[in-house]
Amino acid sequence: MWGEYERKWPPSERPPVDTSADPPGSWRADRDRYLGRADNARVEAACDRIAELERDKITPAMRRVESQDPDRHLTGFDYRLKGGDRIKEKVCDMMQEFADFSPEDAISIVPDTIRYTFGYREAHYTQGVWSDIERMKDQGFELHKIKNSWSSDHYKGVNSQWIEPDSGQRFEVQFHTRTSFEAKQLTHDAYERLRARQADKFEQMVLEAFEAKVAAEVPVPSGAADIPDYPERAADAR
Repeated sequence: MWGEYERKWPPSERPPVDTSADPPGSWRADRDRYLGRADNARVEAACDRIAELERDKITPAMRRVESQDPDRHLTGFDYRLKGGDRIKEKVCDMMQEFADFSPEDAISIVPDTIRYTFGYREAHYTQGVWSDIERMKDQGFELHKIKNSWSSDHYKGVNSQWIEPDSGQRFEVQFHTRTSFEAKQLTHDAYERLRARQADKFEQMVLEAFEAKVAAEVPVPSGAADIPDYPERAADAR
């Protein structure tokens, strides 16, 4: 199905953003995203601090959590740090939405500048998730949010957000089976195109149908759909 999509809508390179009139040290992306030299330097300094925290404090603790159960592992580990350009896009979006936000305010609430994924066997999944949540708390991390998407038509898995208390740094941990992780990877390009709002209504319908078809093929581990959100959503929430 994805091959059919690419034949109809072959991937096209995004035209380069014109930065010829911008001062040195500034940054610009599409959709009028722009950081002047001073703000760009502040974001890059914040990214350096995040990378240092990841290297010296958060990842060693996550490795300790990983070592406590040889039946599962951290997957996609090389991609645990979000790219600088994507962080800057999110910072710009937040600063456009909230006029009083500084670059530091904006980057402090990006939940996935650092991201980890635990991968489990289906039979071990639900108990493994519960155990790893407790192990992360034992490492001193504060649970901020859990979103269970095993009942979703478009994405299967559990995403959680955590806070390293000494620094206040947020990071994301995803809990997947091998199949749900592969489904996430397979639909990533579709997700990104929908997120960027580049598709017209018909293409959007095709992309959403592709996501739904892939998600429907992912087996749901026993008990996975019953892992509660945190904070829990109201019964009529969507």
